Amino acid sequence: MDITQREEKGVVVFSLNGRIDNDGATKMEQTLQSAAEAGKSKMVLDLSTVQYINSAGLRVLAEFLTFNREKGGELYLSAVNSRVKRVFQIVGFDNFFRMFDSTADAVNAF
Repeated sequence: MDITQREEKGVVVFSLNGRIDNDGATKMEQTLQSAAEAGKSKMVLDLSTVQYINSAGLRVLAEFLTFNREKGGELYLSAVNSRVKRVFQIVGFDNFFRMFDSTADAVNAF
């Protein structure tokens, strides 16, 4: 998986490309951890080009959602395709994560 990172209006935006499988989850965790260690707790994950997420990826997202909220921040998801959104619905994560149609909408929600 490839991850690019940029900052908009004080929000760190991560664009993920590929599969969030075990290897992808590890890479995502390391990337989010680096941002958290730099004091960033307002994050948006652009999932527009992610076609798959497994339980390891869901675990990382849940950990950082909790961590960011404890720090007064948030973790929003943007451009989630129907396949990945369905996984969130099946496990009930759609009740905890705010999902936006676009990254701009997610950034502006802060």
